[in-house]
Amino acid sequence: MQLILLERVEGLGNVGDEVTVRPGYGRNYLVPKGKATQATEGNRRVFERRRAVLEQKQQEALALAKVEAGKLEGLSLEVVRATSDSKHLYGSVGSTEIAALLSDNGFAVERRNILLDQPIKEVGEHSFRVRLHPDVTAEVAIQVKSEQH
Repeated sequence: MQLILLERVEGLGNVGDEVTVRPGYGRNYLVPKGKATQATEGNRRVFERRRAVLEQKQQEALALAKVEAGKLEGLSLEVVRATSDSKHLYGSVGSTEIAALLSDNGFAVERRNILLDQPIKEVGEHSFRVRLHPDVTAEVAIQVKSEQH
């Protein structure tokens, strides 16, 4: 399926790129989300007229994400959990909980944009990445402490 990208899609291309994707991906995700349009002659002409506006919108989103990343870089989160031997957690700290902590601190980040290399299962300082834009990620620290009985 041939599509014209209307915004940057990670791992696929930039605004205006004409890409070939599997029909299901294009039909069920890219087109309904407004990330792409069918690569027909009419749509090419419409895109060329809108190109400047779409590229400006992408630049604004990138600038906003960089500002947000600057704010996130200095942030240090803290969570207190019950532990078995004052080191290993009962359960783990996952992306859902981290998203809730970030929203408590005034950052609207979706759970799927939190990139954990592995679940946090031990007491101590850990770091994770937050994807704010396909080109911008921020490194954030989280301190996991043992619950004092």
